[in-house]
Amino acid sequence: MKYLHLIWASLFRSKTRTALTLLSVVAAFLLFGMLDSVRVAFTSGNSVAGANRLVVASKLSITQTLPFRLLAQIEAVPGVDKVAYANWFGGIYRDPKNFFPNFAIGPGYFDVYPEFKIPAEQLEAYQTDRTGAIVGAALAEQHGWKIGDTIPLQATIFPKDGSNDWAFTLRGIFHVDDPAMEQQERQLMFHWKYFDESNDYMQDQIGWFMIELENADQASRVAQAIDALSENSDHETKTQTESAWQQAFMKQFADIGLIVTAIMGAVFFTLLLLTGNTMAQAVRERIPELAVLKTIGFTDRSVLLLVLAESVLLIGLGGLIGMGLAQVVVGAVSAYSQGMLPTAGIPAETWGIAAVMILGLGVVVGLLPALRAMRLKIVDALAGR
Repeated sequence: MKYLHLIWASLFRSKTRTALTLLSVVAAFLLFGMLDSVRVAFTSGNSVAGANRLVVASKLSITQTLPFRLLAQIEAVPGVDKVAYANWFGGIYRDPKNFFPNFAIGPGYFDVYPEFKIPAEQLEAYQTDRTGAIVGAALAEQHGWKIGDTIPLQATIFPKDGSNDWAFTLRGIFHVDDPAMEQQERQLMFHWKYFDESNDYMQDQIGWFMIELENADQASRVAQAIDALSENSDHETKTQTESAWQQAFMKQFADIGLIVTAIMGAVFFTLLLLTGNTMAQAVRERIPELAVLKTIGFTDRSVLLLVLAESVLLIGLGGLIGMGLAQVVVGAVSAYSQGMLPTAGIPAETWGIAAVMILGLGVVVGLLPALRAMRLKIVDALAGR
Protein backbone atom coordinates (compact mmCIF):
# COMPACT_ATOMS: atom_id res chain seq x y z
CA MET A 1 0.00 0.00 0.00
CA LYS A 2 2.94 2.38 0.50
CA TYR A 3 3.36 2.64 -3.28
CA LEU A 4 -0.32 3.38 -3.97
CA HIS A 5 0.35 7.10 -4.50
CA LEU A 6 3.01 6.22 -7.06
CA ILE A 7 0.71 3.80 -8.91
CA TRP A 8 -2.11 6.36 -8.84
CA ALA A 9 0.13 9.11 -10.22
CA SER A 10 1.36 6.84 -13.02
CA LEU A 11 -2.19 5.79 -13.90
CA PHE A 12 -3.40 9.37 -14.28
CA ARG A 13 -0.25 10.69 -15.95
CA SER A 14 -2.37 11.17 -19.09
CA LYS A 15 -5.74 12.07 -17.63
CA THR A 16 -7.70 12.19 -20.90
CA ARG A 17 -6.47 8.80 -22.11
CA THR A 18 -7.07 7.19 -18.73
CA ALA A 19 -10.56 8.71 -18.43
CA LEU A 20 -11.61 7.46 -21.87
CA THR A 21 -10.24 4.00 -21.16
CA LEU A 22 -11.94 4.00 -17.78
CA LEU A 23 -15.28 4.85 -19.43
CA SER A 24 -14.84 1.88 -21.78
CA VAL A 25 -14.27 -0.45 -18.83
CA VAL A 26 -17.28 1.01 -17.00
CA ALA A 27 -19.51 0.47 -20.05
CA ALA A 28 -18.30 -3.12 -20.46
CA PHE A 29 -18.97 -4.08 -16.83
CA LEU A 30 -22.28 -2.20 -16.78
CA LEU A 31 -23.42 -4.31 -19.72
CA PHE A 32 -22.02 -7.46 -18.14
CA GLY A 33 -23.73 -6.82 -14.80
CA MET A 34 -27.14 -6.28 -16.40
CA LEU A 35 -27.00 -9.21 -18.83
CA ASP A 36 -25.45 -11.73 -16.46
CA SER A 37 -27.98 -10.91 -13.75
CA VAL A 38 -30.75 -11.95 -16.12
CA ARG A 39 -28.83 -15.08 -17.11
CA VAL A 40 -28.30 -16.15 -13.50
CA ALA A 41 -31.94 -15.45 -12.63
CA PHE A 42 -33.24 -17.62 -15.46
CA THR A 43 -30.67 -20.42 -15.38
CA SER A 44 -30.50 -21.21 -11.67
CA GLY A 45 -32.17 -24.22 -10.15
CA ASN A 46 -31.88 -26.73 -13.01
CA SER A 47 -31.51 -29.67 -10.64
CA VAL A 48 -34.66 -31.26 -9.26
CA ALA A 49 -32.86 -32.85 -6.32
CA GLY A 50 -33.41 -31.10 -3.01
CA ALA A 51 -36.39 -29.01 -4.11
CA ASN A 52 -39.53 -29.09 -1.99
CA ARG A 53 -41.76 -27.52 -4.63
CA LEU A 54 -42.06 -28.66 -8.23
CA VAL A 55 -43.92 -27.49 -11.31
CA VAL A 56 -45.56 -29.92 -13.75
CA ALA A 57 -46.06 -28.53 -17.25
CA SER A 58 -46.26 -29.80 -20.80
CA LYS A 59 -43.08 -31.41 -22.09
CA LEU A 60 -43.78 -30.07 -25.57
CA SER A 61 -44.19 -26.36 -24.83
CA ILE A 62 -45.00 -24.02 -22.00
CA THR A 63 -47.99 -22.86 -24.04
CA GLN A 64 -49.53 -26.35 -24.22
CA THR A 65 -52.17 -27.22 -21.61
CA LEU A 66 -52.74 -30.42 -19.66
CA PRO A 67 -56.00 -32.29 -18.98
CA PHE A 68 -57.72 -31.61 -15.65
CA ARG A 69 -57.96 -35.35 -14.96
CA LEU A 70 -54.22 -35.42 -14.24
CA LEU A 71 -54.92 -33.70 -10.92
CA ALA A 72 -56.22 -36.83 -9.17
CA GLN A 73 -53.42 -38.96 -10.59
CA ILE A 74 -50.73 -36.55 -9.39
CA GLU A 75 -52.28 -36.33 -5.93
CA ALA A 76 -52.06 -40.13 -5.69
CA VAL A 77 -48.30 -40.25 -6.37
CA PRO A 78 -46.40 -41.29 -3.20
CA GLY A 79 -44.41 -38.39 -1.79
CA VAL A 80 -46.79 -35.68 -3.00
CA ASP A 81 -48.15 -33.63 -0.11
CA LYS A 82 -50.16 -30.83 -1.76
CA VAL A 83 -51.16 -29.98 -5.31
CA ALA A 84 -52.39 -26.69 -6.76
CA TYR A 85 -52.88 -25.63 -10.34
CA ALA A 86 -53.14 -22.51 -12.47
CA ASN A 87 -53.64 -21.22 -15.98
CA TRP A 88 -52.13 -18.14 -17.56
CA PHE A 89 -54.71 -15.46 -18.41
CA GLY A 90 -52.72 -12.52 -19.76
CA GLY A 91 -55.33 -9.79 -19.34
CA ILE A 92 -54.56 -6.08 -19.67
CA TYR A 93 -55.74 -3.43 -17.22
CA ARG A 94 -56.92 -0.34 -19.16
CA ASP A 95 -53.71 0.09 -21.14
CA PRO A 96 -51.03 -2.36 -22.40
CA LYS A 97 -48.49 -0.36 -20.38
CA ASN A 98 -50.30 -1.52 -17.23
CA PHE A 99 -49.61 -5.18 -17.94
CA PHE A 100 -48.89 -7.40 -14.94
CA PRO A 101 -48.93 -11.19 -14.40
CA ASN A 102 -52.47 -12.49 -13.95
CA PHE A 103 -53.78 -16.03 -13.96
CA ALA A 104 -56.54 -18.35 -12.79
CA ILE A 105 -55.77 -20.53 -9.78
CA GLY A 106 -57.36 -23.60 -8.28
CA PRO A 107 -58.20 -24.32 -4.62
CA GLY A 108 -55.27 -24.82 -2.31
CA TYR A 109 -52.98 -22.42 -4.13
CA PHE A 110 -52.20 -20.46 -0.96
CA ASP A 111 -51.53 -23.71 0.90
CA VAL A 112 -48.75 -24.53 -1.56
CA TYR A 113 -47.45 -20.94 -1.42
CA PRO A 114 -47.56 -20.09 2.31
CA GLU A 115 -45.16 -17.18 1.76
CA PHE A 116 -48.14 -15.29 0.30
CA LYS A 117 -49.73 -13.94 3.49
CA ILE A 118 -53.42 -13.04 3.29
CA PRO A 119 -55.85 -12.31 6.15
CA ALA A 120 -58.18 -15.25 6.86
CA GLU A 121 -61.35 -13.17 6.45
CA GLN A 122 -60.19 -11.89 3.06
CA LEU A 123 -59.34 -15.40 1.88
CA GLU A 124 -62.78 -16.60 2.99
CA ALA A 125 -64.48 -13.73 1.14
CA TYR A 126 -62.53 -14.61 -1.99
CA GLN A 127 -63.47 -18.28 -1.77
CA THR A 128 -67.19 -17.48 -1.59
CA ASP A 129 -67.17 -14.98 -4.49
CA ARG A 130 -67.18 -16.59 -7.94
CA THR A 131 -65.72 -13.48 -9.58
CA GLY A 132 -63.44 -12.62 -6.67
CA ALA A 133 -59.77 -11.79 -7.16
CA ILE A 134 -56.66 -11.54 -5.01
CA VAL A 135 -53.78 -9.19 -5.77
CA GLY A 136 -50.38 -8.46 -4.25
CA ALA A 137 -49.94 -5.48 -1.96
CA ALA A 138 -47.47 -3.72 -4.29
CA LEU A 139 -49.85 -3.99 -7.24
CA ALA A 140 -52.82 -2.77 -5.17
CA GLU A 141 -50.80 0.21 -3.96
CA GLN A 142 -49.64 1.04 -7.48
CA HIS A 143 -53.19 1.24 -8.85
CA GLY A 144 -54.88 2.48 -5.68
CA TRP A 145 -57.12 -0.59 -5.37
CA LYS A 146 -59.08 -1.29 -2.19
CA ILE A 147 -61.08 -4.30 -1.02
CA GLY A 148 -64.40 -4.34 -2.87
CA ASP A 149 -63.15 -2.50 -5.96
CA THR A 150 -64.03 -3.83 -9.42
CA ILE A 151 -60.99 -4.59 -11.59
CA PRO A 152 -61.73 -4.74 -15.35
CA LEU A 153 -59.34 -6.71 -17.55
CA GLN A 154 -59.18 -6.98 -21.32
CA ALA A 155 -58.49 -10.56 -22.43
CA THR A 156 -55.71 -11.05 -24.96
CA ILE A 157 -56.18 -14.81 -25.33
CA PHE A 158 -59.42 -15.96 -23.72
CA PRO A 159 -62.69 -14.20 -24.70
CA LYS A 160 -65.86 -14.58 -22.63
CA ASP A 161 -69.30 -14.73 -24.27
CA GLY A 162 -67.82 -13.32 -27.45
CA SER A 163 -66.27 -10.34 -25.64
CA ASN A 164 -62.81 -9.58 -24.29
CA ASP A 165 -64.24 -7.86 -21.21
CA TRP A 166 -63.71 -9.56 -17.86
CA ALA A 167 -64.41 -8.00 -14.46
CA PHE A 168 -63.29 -9.13 -11.02
CA THR A 169 -64.08 -7.96 -7.51
CA LEU A 170 -61.07 -7.45 -5.27
CA ARG A 171 -61.59 -9.63 -2.21
CA GLY A 172 -58.06 -10.07 -0.86
CA ILE A 173 -54.62 -8.46 -0.80
CA PHE A 174 -51.58 -10.58 0.02
CA HIS A 175 -48.06 -9.59 0.97
CA VAL A 176 -44.70 -11.31 1.41
CA ASP A 177 -42.33 -10.91 4.33
CA ASP A 178 -39.11 -11.50 2.41
CA PRO A 179 -37.91 -8.25 0.74
CA ALA A 180 -36.20 -10.35 -1.96
CA MET A 181 -39.63 -11.61 -3.04
CA GLU A 182 -41.29 -8.19 -3.17
CA GLN A 183 -41.81 -8.48 -6.93
CA GLN A 184 -44.18 -11.39 -6.26
CA GLU A 185 -46.64 -8.82 -4.95
CA ARG A 186 -47.23 -7.54 -8.48
CA GLN A 187 -49.70 -10.16 -9.69
CA LEU A 188 -53.44 -10.85 -9.78
CA MET A 189 -55.18 -14.21 -9.31
CA PHE A 190 -58.78 -15.33 -9.67
CA HIS A 191 -60.81 -18.56 -9.61
CA TRP A 192 -59.86 -21.22 -12.14
CA LYS A 193 -63.41 -22.63 -12.02
CA TYR A 194 -64.84 -19.28 -13.10
CA PHE A 195 -62.25 -19.07 -15.86
CA ASP A 196 -62.95 -22.65 -17.00
CA GLU A 197 -66.73 -22.16 -17.14
CA SER A 198 -66.66 -18.73 -18.77
CA ASN A 199 -63.95 -18.65 -21.42
CA ASP A 200 -64.83 -19.48 -25.04
CA TYR A 201 -61.51 -21.07 -25.84
CA MET A 202 -61.11 -24.27 -23.78
CA GLN A 203 -62.52 -26.28 -20.90
CA ASP A 204 -61.08 -28.76 -18.40
CA GLN A 205 -57.52 -27.75 -19.20
CA ILE A 206 -54.70 -26.78 -16.82
CA GLY A 207 -51.68 -24.63 -17.63
CA TRP A 208 -49.44 -26.11 -14.94
CA PHE A 209 -49.55 -27.92 -11.60
CA MET A 210 -47.59 -26.88 -8.48
CA ILE A 211 -46.47 -29.73 -6.24
CA GLU A 212 -45.38 -29.55 -2.61
CA LEU A 213 -43.43 -32.61 -1.48
CA GLU A 214 -43.56 -34.50 1.79
CA ASN A 215 -39.77 -34.80 1.69
CA ALA A 216 -37.46 -32.70 -0.49
CA ASP A 217 -35.02 -35.61 -0.74
CA GLN A 218 -37.62 -37.50 -2.80
CA ALA A 219 -37.85 -34.79 -5.47
CA SER A 220 -36.19 -36.75 -8.26
CA ARG A 221 -38.22 -39.90 -7.64
CA VAL A 222 -41.51 -38.00 -7.43
CA ALA A 223 -40.72 -36.03 -10.59
CA GLN A 224 -40.05 -39.23 -12.53
CA ALA A 225 -43.22 -40.85 -11.19
CA ILE A 226 -45.35 -37.87 -12.22
CA ASP A 227 -43.89 -37.75 -15.71
CA ALA A 228 -44.49 -41.49 -16.08
CA LEU A 229 -48.24 -40.89 -15.69
CA SER A 230 -48.52 -39.36 -19.15
CA GLU A 231 -45.62 -41.08 -20.89
CA ASN A 232 -46.30 -41.84 -24.58
CA SER A 233 -49.53 -39.83 -24.49
CA ASP A 234 -50.50 -36.66 -26.34
CA HIS A 235 -49.90 -34.62 -23.19
CA GLU A 236 -46.51 -35.74 -21.86
CA THR A 237 -45.26 -33.69 -18.90
CA LYS A 238 -41.97 -32.36 -17.62
CA THR A 239 -41.62 -31.93 -13.87
CA GLN A 240 -38.96 -29.50 -12.65
CA THR A 241 -38.17 -26.88 -10.04
CA GLU A 242 -39.85 -23.49 -10.18
CA SER A 243 -36.67 -21.71 -11.27
CA ALA A 244 -36.00 -24.27 -14.01
CA TRP A 245 -39.57 -23.82 -15.19
CA GLN A 246 -39.03 -20.05 -15.38
CA GLN A 247 -35.93 -20.71 -17.45
CA ALA A 248 -37.93 -22.92 -19.82
CA PHE A 249 -40.50 -20.14 -20.09
CA MET A 250 -37.83 -17.63 -21.16
CA LYS A 251 -36.31 -20.06 -23.65
CA GLN A 252 -39.56 -19.90 -25.57
CA PHE A 253 -38.29 -16.48 -26.60
CA ALA A 254 -34.48 -16.92 -26.61
CA ASP A 255 -31.55 -18.78 -25.06
CA ILE A 256 -30.50 -16.18 -22.50
CA GLY A 257 -27.21 -17.89 -21.62
CA LEU A 258 -26.06 -18.13 -25.24
CA ILE A 259 -26.98 -14.52 -25.99
CA VAL A 260 -25.15 -13.20 -22.92
CA THR A 261 -22.05 -15.29 -23.66
CA ALA A 262 -21.88 -14.12 -27.29
CA ILE A 263 -22.35 -10.44 -26.47
CA MET A 264 -19.94 -10.38 -23.56
CA GLY A 265 -17.32 -12.35 -25.47
CA ALA A 266 -17.26 -9.66 -28.15
CA VAL A 267 -17.32 -6.82 -25.60
CA PHE A 268 -14.47 -8.10 -23.46
CA PHE A 269 -12.32 -9.08 -26.43
CA THR A 270 -12.57 -5.48 -27.64
CA LEU A 271 -11.90 -4.24 -24.11
CA LEU A 272 -8.80 -6.44 -23.89
CA LEU A 273 -7.35 -4.91 -27.07
CA LEU A 274 -8.21 -1.36 -25.99
CA THR A 275 -6.79 -1.49 -22.49
CA GLY A 276 -3.80 -3.53 -23.64
CA ASN A 277 -2.88 -0.81 -26.12
CA THR A 278 -3.39 1.85 -23.42
CA MET A 279 -1.04 0.13 -20.98
CA ALA A 280 1.59 -0.55 -23.66
CA GLN A 281 1.58 3.09 -24.70
CA ALA A 282 1.73 4.27 -21.08
CA VAL A 283 4.82 2.13 -20.40
CA ARG A 284 6.55 3.30 -23.60
CA GLU A 285 6.09 6.94 -22.57
CA ARG A 286 7.56 6.27 -19.12
CA ILE A 287 10.68 4.31 -20.07
CA PRO A 288 13.06 7.01 -18.71
CA GLU A 289 11.02 7.23 -15.49
CA LEU A 290 11.14 3.46 -15.04
CA ALA A 291 14.91 3.57 -15.56
CA VAL A 292 15.18 6.21 -12.83
CA LEU A 293 13.19 3.96 -10.47
CA LYS A 294 15.64 1.15 -11.07
CA THR A 295 18.55 3.56 -10.59
CA ILE A 296 17.37 4.59 -7.12
CA GLY A 297 16.96 0.99 -5.97
CA PHE A 298 13.71 -0.50 -7.30
CA THR A 299 14.28 -4.12 -8.29
CA ASP A 300 13.08 -5.68 -11.55
CA ARG A 301 10.39 -7.52 -9.59
CA SER A 302 9.19 -4.29 -7.96
CA VAL A 303 8.86 -2.56 -11.34
CA LEU A 304 6.96 -5.58 -12.69
CA LEU A 305 4.49 -5.46 -9.79
CA LEU A 306 4.04 -1.68 -10.07
CA VAL A 307 2.97 -1.91 -13.71
CA LEU A 308 0.72 -4.91 -13.02
CA ALA A 309 -0.87 -3.07 -10.08
CA GLU A 310 -1.50 -0.05 -12.32
CA SER A 311 -3.29 -2.28 -14.83
CA VAL A 312 -5.39 -4.05 -12.18
CA LEU A 313 -6.28 -0.69 -10.61
CA LEU A 314 -7.48 0.65 -13.95
CA ILE A 315 -9.69 -2.38 -14.62
CA GLY A 316 -10.75 -2.52 -10.97
CA LEU A 317 -11.94 1.08 -10.84
CA GLY A 318 -13.92 0.73 -14.06
CA GLY A 319 -15.28 -2.65 -13.08
CA LEU A 320 -16.54 -1.54 -9.66
CA ILE A 321 -18.14 1.61 -11.04
CA GLY A 322 -19.76 -0.38 -13.86
CA MET A 323 -21.11 -3.06 -11.53
CA GLY A 324 -22.39 -0.41 -9.13
CA LEU A 325 -24.29 1.27 -11.95
CA ALA A 326 -25.61 -2.12 -13.07
CA GLN A 327 -26.94 -2.73 -9.55
CA VAL A 328 -28.93 0.50 -9.75
CA VAL A 329 -30.16 -0.15 -13.29
CA VAL A 330 -31.23 -3.75 -12.63
CA GLY A 331 -33.14 -2.66 -9.54
CA ALA A 332 -34.92 0.09 -11.49
CA VAL A 333 -35.74 -2.22 -14.42
CA SER A 334 -37.02 -4.89 -12.04
CA ALA A 335 -39.38 -2.39 -10.41
CA TYR A 336 -40.54 -1.10 -13.81
CA SER A 337 -41.14 -4.63 -15.13
CA GLN A 338 -43.67 -5.20 -12.31
CA GLY A 339 -42.33 -8.60 -11.35
CA MET A 340 -41.60 -9.99 -14.82
CA LEU A 341 -37.84 -9.78 -14.23
CA PRO A 342 -37.04 -12.38 -11.54
CA THR A 343 -34.19 -10.45 -9.90
CA ALA A 344 -34.15 -7.22 -7.94
CA GLY A 345 -30.37 -6.70 -8.03
CA ILE A 346 -27.02 -8.17 -9.03
CA PRO A 347 -26.78 -11.82 -7.81
CA ALA A 348 -23.78 -12.88 -5.74
CA GLU A 349 -22.70 -15.21 -8.56
CA THR A 350 -22.43 -12.27 -10.98
CA TRP A 351 -20.39 -10.24 -8.46
CA GLY A 352 -18.07 -13.22 -8.05
CA ILE A 353 -17.57 -13.61 -11.80
CA ALA A 354 -16.95 -9.86 -12.10
CA ALA A 355 -14.26 -9.98 -9.40
CA VAL A 356 -12.45 -12.81 -11.18
CA MET A 357 -12.71 -10.99 -14.52
CA ILE A 358 -11.34 -7.77 -13.04
CA LEU A 359 -8.30 -9.54 -11.65
CA GLY A 360 -7.80 -11.69 -14.75
CA LEU A 361 -8.18 -8.84 -17.23
CA GLY A 362 -5.91 -6.62 -15.15
CA VAL A 363 -3.13 -9.22 -15.16
CA VAL A 364 -3.52 -10.15 -18.84
CA VAL A 365 -3.63 -6.53 -20.00
CA GLY A 366 -0.63 -5.48 -17.91
CA LEU A 367 1.55 -8.57 -18.25
CA LEU A 368 3.39 -7.75 -21.50
CA PRO A 369 4.04 -4.06 -20.62
CA ALA A 370 5.12 -5.17 -17.13
CA LEU A 371 7.57 -7.74 -18.54
CA ARG A 372 8.99 -5.10 -20.85
CA ALA A 373 9.47 -2.75 -17.90
CA MET A 374 11.10 -5.49 -15.84
CA ARG A 375 13.61 -6.34 -18.59
CA LEU A 376 14.46 -2.69 -19.19
CA LYS A 377 18.21 -1.90 -19.10
CA ILE A 378 18.98 1.34 -17.28
CA VAL A 379 21.74 2.46 -19.67
CA ASP A 380 19.66 1.80 -22.80
CA ALA A 381 16.62 3.54 -21.33
CA LEU A 382 18.46 6.70 -20.29
CA ALA A 383 20.31 6.78 -23.61
CA GLY A 384 16.95 6.76 -25.45
CA ARG A 385 17.60 3.42 -27.14
